[in-house]
Order: sequence, then C-alpha cells, then structure tokens
Amino acid sequence: MKQRVFGLDLVRAVAITMVVFSHIAWVIPENNELLLDIMSVFGVLGVEFFFVLSGFLIGRIIFRIYTSDDFSFSSIFYFWIRRWFRTLPNYYLVLFINICIATYIGITLPDGLWKYVFFIQNFSSQMPWFFMESWSLSIEEFAYVLVPILLFFTLYIKTKISKPNMFLGVTLLIILMFIISKTIYNFNETDQTLIDWNNNLKSVVIYRIDAVYYGVLAAYFSIVKAKLWKDIKYVSFIVGAVLFFGWNVLVLLNGNLIETHPYVWNILYLPINSILIALLFPLLSQMNKAPKFILKPITHISVISYAIYLMHYSVILQLLKYAIPVDNLAHFDIIVYIIVYISSTILISSVVYWFFEKPITKLRDSNFIKNRFF
Repeated sequence: MKQRVFGLDLVRAVAITMVVFSHIAWVIPENNELLLDIMSVFGVLGVEFFFVLSGFLIGRIIFRIYTSDDFSFSSIFYFWIRRWFRTLPNYYLVLFINICIATYIGITLPDGLWKYVFFIQNFSSQMPWFFMESWSLSIEEFAYVLVPILLFFTLYIKTKISKPNMFLGVTLLIILMFIISKTIYNFNETDQTLIDWNNNLKSVVIYRIDAVYYGVLAAYFSIVKAKLWKDIKYVSFIVGAVLFFGWNVLVLLNGNLIETHPYVWNILYLPINSILIALLFPLLSQMNKAPKFILKPITHISVISYAIYLMHYSVILQLLKYAIPVDNLAHFDIIVYIIVYISSTILISSVVYWFFEKPITKLRDSNFIKNRFF
C-alpha cells in the first residue's frame, strides 16, 4: 500500500473542512454579516487549496511520465484512465443523485443538463443553479487534459531544450494564458459586484485552469530542485502563511475593491493566493508523521474528502433544508441542525467511500486496467 504523506492529508482535511464550514452559512441568520463573510471566504480558499494540491500531485506524476524514455500518447492515455477512474465514478453517481433529488422536491432541471456529462456546464459562462459544487471539478478535469496534450506536442518540436525545462516552459505558458484570459475579462466587464465575480470569473473554466498549474509548478521544483525544496521548507512555510493571511485580510477588509480596483479581484486575488498556498508545500509535502490521535481523524477525513465534497451541499444539505426549513430557527435548533448536517455528511461520505469509491480505486490499481487498455 502506498505510504500516505500526512502533510498532504492535512491539506485535504483542512480544505474540505473550510468548504463544509462555508456552507453552514445556509442556516446562519443574515444579521451575522461578519461571520457570513468569513464563512464565504473559507469556501473560496478551501477550493483553492484543493486546486494547488491537485496540481502538485498530478504534476509530479506527469513530470515523471514526460521525462521518461518511453513517453508516448499511450502513457498519457494511461494517466487519463487512472485519473478518470479516480474522479468520474463518484461524480456521475452524485450527478444522478442530484437529478433524482431535484425531481423529487420539484426543482426544475437546467436546459443544458447534458453539459454536466462533459464538464462544460461552466466552461465559458456562469453555470446553472444546479449541482453547484461541480464547477471546480470541471476546472480540474480540463487541467488534467491540457498539459499532457501540450507536452505530447513538444515531441514534434526539434529543439535542444531538455525535457525538464520544456515541462517548466509549458507550465509557465499555461499560467500566462489564463492570466491573460482574466485580464481580458477585467477589461470587458464593468460595474461588477462580488456575486458577479464569483459566478462569472471565479467559477468559470476559461479563467481558472491556472489555479491547478501553480501546484504543477511546485511539483516541478520539488523534483528538479529537491535539495532546495528540502532546505527552504520552514522559511517558505512561514513566509507563505504570513503573506497568505495578510493578503486575504488586506483584500477582504477592502471589499469595495471590486468597484474601485476591479483588477485586484479579477487578475491578482486568486493567483496570488495560489502562489502563497504553493509556498506551504515544501514543508507540508515532507510531513510524514503525526501523533496517532491526530493522524487517524485527519487521514480519514482526507480519504473521504472527495465524497464529502460531492455529497455535502447539493445532496445532504439540500435534503436537510427540504425536510427541516431553516427559517427562524432558535439558536439551540441551529446547533442541532449543524451537528446533524456534519455527522450525516461524514457518515454518508464514509459509506460512499467504502462501498463505491474504494472498490473502483482498487480496480484501477489492479492489473486489470493496464492489461485491458495496453
């Protein structure tokens, strides 16, 4: 069994906790504006942690595939098959559950429901108000496809550039492409609000794929500059953590920046967060141990984090809200509601992991897949 890295499990656990915490806002009275703002930010940043982590993990895999002597389209396809076995079954299961729930409680299904099958529901514009958490999965799926294809095309370029440097160049090119796309958005959108920003930029594929590639960039340095990666882990973590906290406090305390300085939100806010999150990874990627009383719950939450992400909002919280209206709940009732919500999320996600996700992952890791396709 592959040894787990506690630091990376910690990232997953913290990220999914932030996302789940943000959606508890559904039952918080609207007069708690500061708390609701903080919860909203937690949701945004939790997903950004997931993006960088995902990029870091796939970046290390793709780098080793690309720099090997037998790199070919077959090796890319095998990488995709393994990724899709990891991500698609849970996604399609929960998409089906969402359709059933919407039909049961009388929610009108979106006209472009078929787009969810191909992850294009938020490709270039705001997605429908249905299965809302799927926006980030679309971004990740396109990120998984983009860099391997570009790297494959480099095989047809006659150059003396080494493969590691070509990998770095392609990664930086992708990041630049999506910085440009955000810049174009900034100059074409006027009179924005944070809601517009959230729906039309933060959650749209053509503006966000770079979020994953800051993690890919970190993966490159972790392999090519392994000694430096090890030596700077404490300094990098402290600098990244302090600047990450300071940057978000600075921006969020000036919420009117979206009206007065839209470029801060449109172009700078998310990429700077991604870079600062990546600075945490030299230390986190080398944290292999923790006391058992910390290790076990963190590892479990990490293991079921994908199931939690898919189930917690439009499935569990949607059904809870339908069964127990949240308007005018007393403080004690809110606490009970939150306890039921969190415990249900962990329990149901654990069941999905053990009886659906894990068997499929075992199938992926068996020789069946490799023998079937190659």
